[in-house]
Amino acid sequence: MIQLIECVPNFSEGRNLAIIKQITDVIESVEGIKLLDVDPGAATNRTVVTFVGQPQPVMEAAFRAMQKAKELIDMSKHKGEHPRFGATDVCPFVPVSNITLEETAAYARQLAERVGRELEYPVYLYESAASRPERKNLATVRAGEYEGLAKKLEDPNWMPDFGGNTFRPTVGATAIGARDFLIAVNFNLNTTSTRRANSVAFDVREAGRLVKQTNPATGQTEEVRVAGSLKACKAIGWYIAEYGVAQVSMNLTDIGITPIHVAFDEVNKSATARGLRVTGTEIVGLLPLKALTEAGKYFLRKQERSVGVSEKELIKIAVKSMGLDELRPFEPEKKIIEYILKDANSSPLINMNLEAFADETASESPAPGGGSIAAYCGALGVSLGTMVANLSSHKRGWDERWEEFSDWAEKGEKLKKQLLYCVDEDTRAFNRIMDAFGLPKSSDAEKQARKAAIQAATRNAIEVPFKVMELSFESMEMLKAMAETGNPNSVSDAGVGALCARTAVWGAWLNVKINAASYDDEVFKSDILAKAKMLAEAAAAAETAILAIVESKL
Repeated sequence: MIQLIECVPNFSEGRNLAIIKQITDVIESVEGIKLLDVDPGAATNRTVVTFVGQPQPVMEAAFRAMQKAKELIDMSKHKGEHPRFGATDVCPFVPVSNITLEETAAYARQLAERVGRELEYPVYLYESAASRPERKNLATVRAGEYEGLAKKLEDPNWMPDFGGNTFRPTVGATAIGARDFLIAVNFNLNTTSTRRANSVAFDVREAGRLVKQTNPATGQTEEVRVAGSLKACKAIGWYIAEYGVAQVSMNLTDIGITPIHVAFDEVNKSATARGLRVTGTEIVGLLPLKALTEAGKYFLRKQERSVGVSEKELIKIAVKSMGLDELRPFEPEKKIIEYILKDANSSPLINMNLEAFADETASESPAPGGGSIAAYCGALGVSLGTMVANLSSHKRGWDERWEEFSDWAEKGEKLKKQLLYCVDEDTRAFNRIMDAFGLPKSSDAEKQARKAAIQAATRNAIEVPFKVMELSFESMEMLKAMAETGNPNSVSDAGVGALCARTAVWGAWLNVKINAASYDDEVFKSDILAKAKMLAEAAAAAETAILAIVESKL
């Protein structure tokens, strides 16, 4: 699955649009990068840029941008309202999909090392990439700002993580880090009162509110800050004339700590206690897919319904539960980062209808072939098992077992997505081999490069169907459980699913064997063929066991 990282560098230039354009141009020059937003501010003299892509292109784009900023921005002449200490002031990496915060932090450290080494730019690591606890907070790292940087660099306690401690007046220093995704969200209330909206905001935001209390020791009245109910949350109340309602305007600075659905429920709880209610939710900007799919699962669990449903259904539940479409239609393809980045041509097979897919398979083209069909058989098999799990979770009289079947359905849905990805990936693997055979072979160097490319592509063409074998065999555990304990009216569906899964394993096995025949690494080949044979034999045994259960119940 493709990993995506968002990068949000802040450059100390917000007035000269020509300079900003040169920086964003080098970002967009990196293949695979999508520039999402450029937000210059004249008063702050600062521009926030947002782009996204896979880890390696993101690191390259960030480096080129910092290199260009070093060339064009002179910090010795910089004035602005926002705290800052470098031409590229901060550069955070943010995990978007299929990547952890820890993995993202590792990429941030790689960038920081390269920037320090090649640009001789003093670099401090912060947030989740911080090298020590006291450097985690950006405000602490940037304390003293540019004007105090020369003295700070002389302090042994503030030796930069990379790049040395030489003060470079035109460049300053930079902070590179990793943090979780920040979501800007507004919750609509059925009131026009800013004061009441603020009361709700103060109830939930981490900073809470100031409360007057009497100090028992002195008898004096003092103001004490009482924290709100949500961590990693900033909020305030305001009235929006355009909508004719008051809102709780909120920044969720770490959705790993406080997800949007938890914030929604907490705002609703506070509003209800004050005689109000949340009427809808407005997302400002973009958000990652997981924010909505996790919200959909959260609300389904509250209803004691299975969460093992499609991505589309999870988004629909999230939208309806939080009223994301109250003010205007909610368009996932324009609000979800992964959907904005999705290339309609990246998965041509699974985007086809059934007839078109069958026609394409039957055509003269050698791809899609048996590997793609095997992966699709596996996806159909696990889909049948997921259907049985979902039907079982909603069966009348089985209410207390909904979570048991929901867990199976969720596992099945995950396997289905992975197998569907392999439908196109197998064809891509075949095309890589064809591309490698098409490389030039005039000189000895070209011949060696061509041979290496063919072997690398062949290995990939072995590994993809082997992954299909693993995933399809894994699905048989769920299919057996559904045959044994699922809705008895659907036991035949579990049986058909087992037949599909076994076909997927054996079909993919044939692809592993035919592609391994032309691979030169005998150690790898021997190992993977042995593992594939074991999987095929285990799948055949599992199919027999599942069908025996099915037959006993028919």
